[in-house]
Amino acid sequence: MVEELTRPTRGGCTAGRPTRAVLPPSSRVWLGPVAVLAALVVVVLGVVYAGGSEPGGADAWIAVDGVGPPWRHVALTTDFLGEPVGAAVLVGAAVTGCLLVRWPRAAVLVVVGTGLAVGTTKLLKPLVGRTIHGDANLSYPSGHTAFLTAFALVVALLVTGRLGLGRTAGTSLVLAAALAAGGAMGWAQVVLGAHYPTDVLGGWCTALAVVPTTAWLVDAGRRKHF
Repeated sequence: MVEELTRPTRGGCTAGRPTRAVLPPSSRVWLGPVAVLAALVVVVLGVVYAGGSEPGGADAWIAVDGVGPPWRHVALTTDFLGEPVGAAVLVGAAVTGCLLVRWPRAAVLVVVGTGLAVGTTKLLKPLVGRTIHGDANLSYPSGHTAFLTAFALVVALLVTGRLGLGRTAGTSLVLAAALAAGGAMGWAQVVLGAHYPTDVLGGWCTALAVVPTTAWLVDAGRRKHF
C-alpha cells in the first residue's frame, strides 16, 4: 500500500489532498542498511586510495582499454549526461513531470537528491586527494557516476511509490535502475580514461548512501511542517 501523509487542521482533523511519501514503504526497510553499507565502502576506498595517482590492484583486475567507434560515441553520449548541460536536461525533465502530476515533494527530491550526491563527491575529492592524469585531476569518487546513479535511484523510487509496487517489484526496480545507470556511466568513465574503476565504485556508492537519506529527510521535513 502506498503511504500518504495528510494535512492536519487546527482541530486535529485532516483536510486537503493526501500527500504521498517520496520514500515508499516497500523500499524503506532495506534501503537503510544499503545506505549505511554504501557509506562505509566510500570511506574505506577513500582511505585506501588517499593521495594516490596510480591504479590499485582492484583497478588492474577490471582494467578496460579505450574503445573506438561506434562504442566511443556511446561512451561520449553517456558522459554528456553527467555534464552540467546534460544533467540539467535530465533534472529539468524529471522536475517538470513531477509538477505535472502535482507532486512537488518529488520535484524537491529530484533536485536535492542529485545535487547532494554530486556535492558530496566534490567535497570528498580534495579530502581523498586521488588523482588521474596529473595532480590537477582529482578522481575519487566519480561525480558523473554519482549523478546518473542518483538520478536513476530517485526516478525508480518515485515510480515505485506512484504505482504502489510491493517489496519484491519495488526492490527489483530500484536495484535494476541503480545498477544500469551506474554501470553505464561507470563504463563510459573508465573507457574514456576519466576515472579508475574504483573511482566509479565510489561514485556509485555515494549515490546509494545519499539518495535514501535525502528521501527520508524530505518526508520527515514534510511531517514536521504539517
